[in-house]
Amino acid sequence: MTSNSSISEVPPEAGATRPYPFSTATGLGMDPLYAYLREREPVSRVRMPYGGEAWMVTRHADAKLVLSDPRFSMAAGAGKDVPRPTEQLLEPGGLVAMDPPEHTRLRRLAGRAFTHRRVEGMRPSVAALSNRLVDEMTARAPSADLLEAIALPVSIGVICELLGVDYEDRHIFQRFSDALLSTSMAPDEIRRSGEEFVAYLAQLVEERRQSPTDDLLGAMVHARDDEDSLSENELYMLGAGLLVGGYETTAAQIGNFTYLLLRDRRLYESLVADPSLIRNAVEELLRFTPLTTVDGYARIALEDVMVGDTLIRSGDAVFTSVAAANLDPEVFPGPDRLDFARERNPHLGFGHGIHYCMGAPLARLEIQVVLDVLTRRLPGLRLAVPATDVRWQPGLLLRVPERLPVTW
Repeated sequence: MTSNSSISEVPPEAGATRPYPFSTATGLGMDPLYAYLREREPVSRVRMPYGGEAWMVTRHADAKLVLSDPRFSMAAGAGKDVPRPTEQLLEPGGLVAMDPPEHTRLRRLAGRAFTHRRVEGMRPSVAALSNRLVDEMTARAPSADLLEAIALPVSIGVICELLGVDYEDRHIFQRFSDALLSTSMAPDEIRRSGEEFVAYLAQLVEERRQSPTDDLLGAMVHARDDEDSLSENELYMLGAGLLVGGYETTAAQIGNFTYLLLRDRRLYESLVADPSLIRNAVEELLRFTPLTTVDGYARIALEDVMVGDTLIRSGDAVFTSVAAANLDPEVFPGPDRLDFARERNPHLGFGHGIHYCMGAPLARLEIQVVLDVLTRRLPGLRLAVPATDVRWQPGLLLRVPERLPVTW
């Protein structure tokens, strides 16, 4: 199994400033230009649809530098017309848009939810939920949409349990999440959906002020009111980030990973035959699978910095292509091949540095449990349509099928 990234397909345009995105992302393939740039121009100039020109980094070592070096700031671009792939500005006040020390303070607070002990303690409940959903799916019909039947309800159920949110209210934050992840929705629509969500969150906060709870949202309200370590705006931004970010990306990757495993059923069968491979398989799938259609928000250089052989000037915007870095042959031998026996796998699927995904332990656990339940309960699971007939959702920042029809 390979990605469509042969550099021979790309005409050399050394030093050119290229319009970004390079092409419309379809499925889980990568534009061949990424491979060309990684080998020939690892720090290259791109012209974003909004805000002008920026640098694009495609090698693993350079990506790690930009993601972790404090000389590259997320906060410096928040709320400003900096280069970006979508019209939406990076909203100030959220964890993603912060630098230390503000970021350190909020991350320490939110990190209480994702300790190893707390996450591992959720494994039985995630397994029970996954098994129940498989029971319901197989009882209804001989085929189903795996996204609707398993991926979304598992991810939503887990984050609702963690934050103490009613599962029946999921449509409210699903609308908000869809708006945030849209590449085509009008800014006014995004704003309206955000206002609806903040009103919903304000109601939850007020309920916890009247009747304290021991869930994560209750802990954040306590931190706001009793410890004075959160502002009201930070409380809402953090709650929104955890509620939305905690389920949509995981659900998408459960769908994407299952698609890859069933597109080449030898991969799925290898996990059926040897469940001990599942943990390594999840890491390899995280490395191999591009999650987004475009490369996030820019970091702004706070001073002149050398990245590889290229001088990044103070004030320049820099993007890191994590998906391209995860296919760097200097770090991952045979990078275009899914290898569940890969011994060394320092992928950047959850980022790197201070903005490393806080929910990574929980996402790993959810994916591991779902794959364990599927391979154990449904060893004959297969796509119900040819892999080429699976359609992919347009107009989203995430890569995810519209539906994933399966049978067993």
